[in-house]
Amino acid sequence: MMPAAPSPLEPLDDEIEISAIRAQGAGGQNVNKVSNAVHLRYDVPASSLPEPVKERLLAMGDQRITREGVVVIKAQAYRSLEMNRTEAIERLRELINSAAHVPKTRRPTKPTRGSQQRRVEGKVQRGATKALRGKVSGGD
Repeated sequence: MMPAAPSPLEPLDDEIEISAIRAQGAGGQNVNKVSNAVHLRYDVPASSLPEPVKERLLAMGDQRITREGVVVIKAQAYRSLEMNRTEAIERLRELINSAAHVPKTRRPTKPTRGSQQRRVEGKVQRGATKALRGKVSGGD
C-alpha cells in the first residue's frame, strides 16, 4: 500500500526543527531532570508551502512568527516528550490552515427601499413621542 502524498499545506517533516528543552513552572523533580518540553521552529520563507499561503502567514502578525519569518512554538503541557511534540506540530498545522483560508471579499450592498421606509417611519414615530414631552403651558 502506497503512503498518501502530503497535502501542499502540510509542513514536511524535514522542514520542521524540533528540540527537547526543559519545561518551566511547577512539576517537582521531574521538571528539573527531564527535558520534556518541545521547541519547534519552522522557517516559512524556506518552506514548501504555496507562495500565497506564505505571504498570508507572514502578514498575520502572530507573535509566534519572528521578523525573519520563523515560526517558533513551545509546547510543555504534557509530561511526555512525544505528546508535546504532537501538540506542537498540531498547533503549527492550525496556524498554517488559518493562513490558508482566504476570507471572502465583502461586497457592499444597498439597503432595500422597504428597510429605508421602516427606518424613517421609526424616526418619525420617535420624534412624535419626544415632541409630547414638551412643557405644559398653563391653561388658566
